[in-house]
Amino acid sequence: MKPLKLLFLYITTSVMISSCVVQNEVIDHIDYTENTPFSLSQYVSSYDLWYVDYNSTTGTNEIPFLSKAFTVSFLNGNMYANNNIVDIGKTGNGLGVLVGNYQANGSVLQTNHTLDNQHDFEVIQLSENEIRIDDLHQNISYFLTGYQRDNFDYDKLFYENIEYLLQEYVAWEKIDENGGYENPFDTENFLQFTPENDVTFYSSHDFLGTNIDFIKWDYVGAYEIATIKGYNDLLLLTLNYNTNAIDSVEKFELKIINDQTISLYHISSKTTYTFLGKGFIQHLRSSTKNTVNTAKNSVRNNSRKRTKIQRKIVDKQN
Repeated sequence: MKPLKLLFLYITTSVMISSCVVQNEVIDHIDYTENTPFSLSQYVSSYDLWYVDYNSTTGTNEIPFLSKAFTVSFLNGNMYANNNIVDIGKTGNGLGVLVGNYQANGSVLQTNHTLDNQHDFEVIQLSENEIRIDDLHQNISYFLTGYQRDNFDYDKLFYENIEYLLQEYVAWEKIDENGGYENPFDTENFLQFTPENDVTFYSSHDFLGTNIDFIKWDYVGAYEIATIKGYNDLLLLTLNYNTNAIDSVEKFELKIINDQTISLYHISSKTTYTFLGKGFIQHLRSSTKNTVNTAKNSVRNNSRKRTKIQRKIVDKQN
């Protein structure tokens, strides 16, 4: 694909048209009148949200604000980002938080982030709503897909990035238990998933209602999430406890009820547990304080960034 060379392309017809050809690529969702130039600035702002497809990222370097963001937006010179899955679609009227500004110069998008300073990207259009942005000074390319707020697939975002959703609460508290047979997991009342290599979890037997600041974590282990073949809204969660117990591996079918509630169906006992996220961690700009309460306080966990997650595909186990 070729870079967008937009500022000097003019539409010379005398009627309103609904498409424009830019170096063999078709942009067909913006209307232009006679002698109206097509600009990169207008193109990037024509989509409410640009989803950052981090798994497609190439290169050896990194732009921190893009590696943390799930979506970025460009509107009237202002740049926004959604760094959290929780409340995405609500924060900043769906755009997220203001993180800087931008301007376009030919096919180059110049961004000025409040923390990461200035970056210049060559914009290469891959389809009507897909672009690759190549940093002109570092070996890194990001792939973005444009959406409007009313057609963005939030459910898909949740399931494709479930590891990050699980990390956005200090703890997950058991709030319901239905059916099944008695089993050791009945006594597990709290779970915690941390950004430590996206695989570390903790569990606790503390009484329900315990303040999250005082939870004693009894066990630590590694977890794995797999895609269940044929299902878009069901995942397999495996908890591997680092103990000498015989039954040290627990398997669950995981469903997302909403961005604060998950359902875990324990496969061996046929018990369904419901967990509620407590202590939301909001990933924003730097803060000298690093406290987290049950209220949605703004705090940035500087250790968290998105990584490329490769999931196994497994058959449904029951």
